[in-house]
Amino acid sequence: MRKSEVLAAESVACLNKALCHLKDIWEEIGIPEEQRLERTNVVKNHIKGLLDMMIAEEENLRKRLTASIESCRKELNKVCLELQMPPFQEDRSNTMLQQEKDIRTCLEVMLKEKSQRMQALKALIEQDQDLCDILCSEPYSISASSVPSLEQLESLRQHIAALTAEKEQRHSKFVELKKKIILCMDDLDQLPETSFEKDIVCEDEEAFCLSKENIDSLKVLLHQLESKKAENERICASYREKIQELWDRLQISQEDRDAISENMTLSKKRNMEALQAEVNRLEELKLRNIKNVTMAIRDDIAVFWEKCFYSTEQRQAFVPYYDDNFNEDLLSLHDAEILQLKQHYEDHKELFEGVHKWEESWRLFLELERRATDPSRFTNRGGNLLKEEKQRSDLLKSLPKLEKKLKAQIDLWEQEQRREFLVQGQRFMQFVTEQWELHRLEKEREKQERQLKKNKQTEEDMLYGTAVRTPTKRRFLGSMTPCKARKLNATSSTSTGTSNSTMRSVFGGTVCHSPVSRPPISASKGNAVRTPVRGKPPNPGLAERNKENICHLNCGISGGLKTPSSPQRNFSINSVASTYSEFAVIVSAESVQSSEISPRPLSQSAPQTS
Repeated sequence: MRKSEVLAAESVACLNKALCHLKDIWEEIGIPEEQRLERTNVVKNHIKGLLDMMIAEEENLRKRLTASIESCRKELNKVCLELQMPPFQEDRSNTMLQQEKDIRTCLEVMLKEKSQRMQALKALIEQDQDLCDILCSEPYSISASSVPSLEQLESLRQHIAALTAEKEQRHSKFVELKKKIILCMDDLDQLPETSFEKDIVCEDEEAFCLSKENIDSLKVLLHQLESKKAENERICASYREKIQELWDRLQISQEDRDAISENMTLSKKRNMEALQAEVNRLEELKLRNIKNVTMAIRDDIAVFWEKCFYSTEQRQAFVPYYDDNFNEDLLSLHDAEILQLKQHYEDHKELFEGVHKWEESWRLFLELERRATDPSRFTNRGGNLLKEEKQRSDLLKSLPKLEKKLKAQIDLWEQEQRREFLVQGQRFMQFVTEQWELHRLEKEREKQERQLKKNKQTEEDMLYGTAVRTPTKRRFLGSMTPCKARKLNATSSTSTGTSNSTMRSVFGGTVCHSPVSRPPISASKGNAVRTPVRGKPPNPGLAERNKENICHLNCGISGGLKTPSSPQRNFSINSVASTYSEFAVIVSAESVQSSEISPRPLSQSAPQTS
């Protein structure tokens, strides 16, 4: 049983007890029945009135709860609709009080959410409006009176973030462009003229409208100023080039040049005016020195003719070059010609430099080819022989590549110029082909000469005998020590006394000798350094034999230290006389030849092999 029911039963019991107590009192007093009935009716009416009043109050409470529930339910549904949220799900099993409490609590939460969203929307709209005022753009399309959804608020936040980033970017761009514009105006000595320029230069950076149109206008203004500055720099550069050229031609002193040294580096308006004044002054001075200036220009023209590989016909085509009637018209023609040549050279500078490079490489290649056939190169120290051979090999590889590249450039040049590219009066590739052909013919001629000389030497060896030379390791070609000199003397003196004996020559070869006795080398030591004596010429036949032998020996040592061949080299087995009279003639010829050919000092000869 509920406590309320227990209390109700107790209330009924108390009421019954009170009525019994009243009854006892009335009986004890002796109140008549009619009064008792009246008094009992008063008690009943009083109790009934109290209960009716209490019931009425509770009925009013129930009505208020019902009204509150209905009103809260309606408002809650409206707020949920505004917040774009699902309606509140009630629990019908709850009592009216619980229902009213749940609905009221949910309504309070929803109203708080609505208030927060409206406050956030208001703040975001203010930020968006400020950014739009700065960027001169349209505000974000959203109602300020309706409750926004969470997606709408997030979208507005992203929009504001994008506008903020755009503002920072435009502001940094504006600051950058403003600095460049101010610098350009300073270089141009120009003050802001239009209201837009004044807003840029003079107004506060934060007050400037960062619209896309204004940023584009800033870029256009900067481009105009930079173009004007570049034009001034180009004009100043042309003035400086003209001034430098006139200085050199007129031989202006260094003091006069230093007077405008500041204007030769800066390109502001005042500098340009100063440079223009200097050009005018020099032009007037040039007119007073027409002849010297014209001759100086002719020197420059000749230099560019060489650089551009002008043929004789092309050079003669410029007739004013050969005119000696110096006047302003002639000077103007020379000025125009040197400008045209300079422009032509700059337009095809890579081609001309490539041709010059080929010529230098070709000259170096021919020089290395000549050195390769020079026997004296074997005496060089420091690895020059290896370096030259490597350099020659590199040139053999690089020259064809360079020729191929130049051919493509020349073909393009000829298409543009509509004429042939000539070097020394002929087409360059034809010139290159002829150079290679001449080189090949020269190599072939040298080869044939060596072959003819070898064949001739072979025939002479077959007729007059030969010196059999075995290849040996090349010895040190410097001066010999005294020990080696004595050893060579001893060997030479010993070998002369034996018929058909062999010895090691300074050339590493073995020679067969005739049985004619000869004086040792030491015997002619005193005559080591002397001028050959002009005496009676030897027998023509024998002299011819000896000349071929001497030539053979001299050619054999052309790569090392050249030592004159001794008289021992002039005989072979085939040169032995068959009769005593012939032997006497040979001996006399030998003595004459010995007087004509003086041997060098022994210290200059190559060492013998032991």
